[in-house]
Amino acid sequence: MLLRREGFTVNHKRLFRLYREERLKVRRRGGRKRAIGTRAPMTIPMRPNARWSLDFVSDQLTCGRRLRILTVVDDCTRECLTLLADKSLSSVRVARELDRLVTERGRPEMIVSDNGSEFTSNAILAWADAAQVEWHYIAPGKPMQNAFIESFTAACAMSFSMRPCSRH
Repeated sequence: MLLRREGFTVNHKRLFRLYREERLKVRRRGGRKRAIGTRAPMTIPMRPNARWSLDFVSDQLTCGRRLRILTVVDDCTRECLTLLADKSLSSVRVARELDRLVTERGRPEMIVSDNGSEFTSNAILAWADAAQVEWHYIAPGKPMQNAFIESFTAACAMSFSMRPCSRH
């Protein structure tokens, strides 16, 4: 690209040969962003606010637009703490809703979620750090590690004829 800007026309084979002669290294692309957090086995919560679980439920309206619902459940009491519905829910919006829940209910010790983009973003990592809440990510493709919220969203999906969000 830089050679073309300067007016040189070089094919990729010659460019590779020049790279080898000069002992240059081709930059490798960065890998997929991995979730940061603990992956230790979880214990069963024995008191309220010990652990909350988060997940999304999604559906499609007849006009084709998507509807997403953020569900937050207290794993000890199995109580639904919030259902936040909107066309799109960003990580900043999720953090704002968690702030509201913390002021109403108190701070949880741990939050469990999948590796969705809304839960692995910088906004959520900054919120968890500021709120001093431990965030536990389940292993990719293992929804049973978050069984409390999965059973709740399955019940919601059956009662509201919605389907759980498949973007895990």
